[in-house]
Amino acid sequence: MIRKIIRIDEEKCSGCGLCASACHEGAIDIVDGKAKLVRENFCDGFGDCLPNCPAGAISFEEREAPAYDEAAVKAAQKKKAAEKLLREMRVKGGCPGSRMTELHRDAAPEREAAPVSVRPASRLNQWPCQLKLLPTQAPFFDGAKLLIAADCTAYAYANLHEDFMKGKITVIGCPKLDAVDYSEKLTAIIRDNDVKSVTILRMDVPCCGGLQRAAETALKNSGKFIPWQVVTISRDGRILD
Repeated sequence: MIRKIIRIDEEKCSGCGLCASACHEGAIDIVDGKAKLVRENFCDGFGDCLPNCPAGAISFEEREAPAYDEAAVKAAQKKKAAEKLLREMRVKGGCPGSRMTELHRDAAPEREAAPVSVRPASRLNQWPCQLKLLPTQAPFFDGAKLLIAADCTAYAYANLHEDFMKGKITVIGCPKLDAVDYSEKLTAIIRDNDVKSVTILRMDVPCCGGLQRAAETALKNSGKFIPWQVVTISRDGRILD
């Protein structure tokens, strides 16, 4: 389509980067010391970058260009914000218990060999895992298979890591001990991230019903249709359904 889009004169460009910072859509990058329009479908043609160019290297032109893709821009902005938050959490520190970390456990060998025995591998792929400490947006949620597990399942079911946590992002909590309604936070996590599936892992005790209800409410309120299942663990460590 023919539309108005920015043009960057590389001979005038000093590579200061002010235009890239001013472009909220992320259409401009600095490449080899020069500003370049690298994502034409991210340029809305409004020219927020123009007054920020001290060299006068940016102007408008009308030419053949892909249409402005608002959905792609919003997705990129969301990813960038999440990555920035993760960097800040790593650098600024704060409580180590709530500092976000991607563990990449599934990239590790299946088993870590020991001289006389085989030790099971941890399958926790991120930190923190407590629902109360988790942010609603984080890079590890994008494309995640989400495991929402009651605290006690880790103690009742011996092979939790291999059978349930492997390849998933694990979120744990206990509505009875925390005395909170998890549904609002779970709704935000599912709604605002590219969650692929949800597994709800609970114990066969009444208080675990609160976790299941919160997760089911979140799935409903997120407005998304994604695969989900509920698995119940008995107090003696068996899968009941």
